[in-house]
Amino acid sequence: MTLQMELGERGYEIVLERGCLQKAGALLDLDRKVFVVTDDGVPERYAKTVAAACKDPVIETVAQGEASKSFPILESLLLKMLSAGFTRSDCVVAVGGGVVGDLSALAAALYMRGIDFYNVPTTLLSQADSSIGGKTGIDLSGVKNIVGVFSQPKKVLIDPDVLSTLPPRQVAAGHAEIVKAGLIADAALFSLYENGEPDVVEALRRALLVKKRVVEEDERESGLRRILNFGHTIGHGIESVTGLLHGECVALGMIPACAPAARKRLLPVLTRLGLPTSVSADPEKVYAALLHDKKAAGGKITAIFVDEPGACKQVALFPESLRESIRTVVKA
Repeated sequence: MTLQMELGERGYEIVLERGCLQKAGALLDLDRKVFVVTDDGVPERYAKTVAAACKDPVIETVAQGEASKSFPILESLLLKMLSAGFTRSDCVVAVGGGVVGDLSALAAALYMRGIDFYNVPTTLLSQADSSIGGKTGIDLSGVKNIVGVFSQPKKVLIDPDVLSTLPPRQVAAGHAEIVKAGLIADAALFSLYENGEPDVVEALRRALLVKKRVVEEDERESGLRRILNFGHTIGHGIESVTGLLHGECVALGMIPACAPAARKRLLPVLTRLGLPTSVSADPEKVYAALLHDKKAAGGKITAIFVDEPGACKQVALFPESLRESIRTVVKA
């Protein structure tokens, strides 16, 4: 199936189809020089499949992990493109998870003030969330995604078949973002998880529709799009001081942001998926990391709360009020 991101001249197709990776040559405009960016945790055959469909491919592999979202790695990508003679008519294709997508999308947006970018996400988390919406970014001084631009891709290919090579922990982390989508805007999607793990294609479709609707209304996060940060305020703080995956931290961040009745329904879902419901860390270090979060403005943070699945609200509050919330999931 194909979903259409309706953003006028910046709109694009989101192809959600088993086996679509094998059709990259037909689905993407690769009859030019193509910078294929992947990481060393992604099976090599995925990037090679895309490269084989390109007229003139250049494959670059970065190290797996959040550390690659940095100025040195961004510079290395830009230098490779420069030395390989990339022009404004060429393009970048990301083949990997959220790190590869965020990093290479930013490189594409910056090179010659912007060249075409395609996203081929290979993790459940990136397929469900970061692959669409146009957020690019790298980290700076331990603060996640603090440097970046809004730049929409030209097309996104989401192939659920590639998930067969993911370890169970990564799959579970991806489901956390889909559960998030259900909690904030699709009660029926959340109910699917209450009744057991749903069909992944249907779960992805519904999660993508939630994000698509939000981005179409608020592309640059001036209002409604902030609801997509549900679970991320405390989650980013936890991620900064632990070795947990992004999705695991989002799962933890959602718990104190739910009203008691919604929390009671959420906890068994997270447990069934194999996601954490508490973590051992220093709550004060998590709080300190939260203070650096990019959502802080005017001394306040816009936090998202869910009273019941399918509905959420934005509340501007002082970070101090989240101190006790952190302690509900972060145990010293």
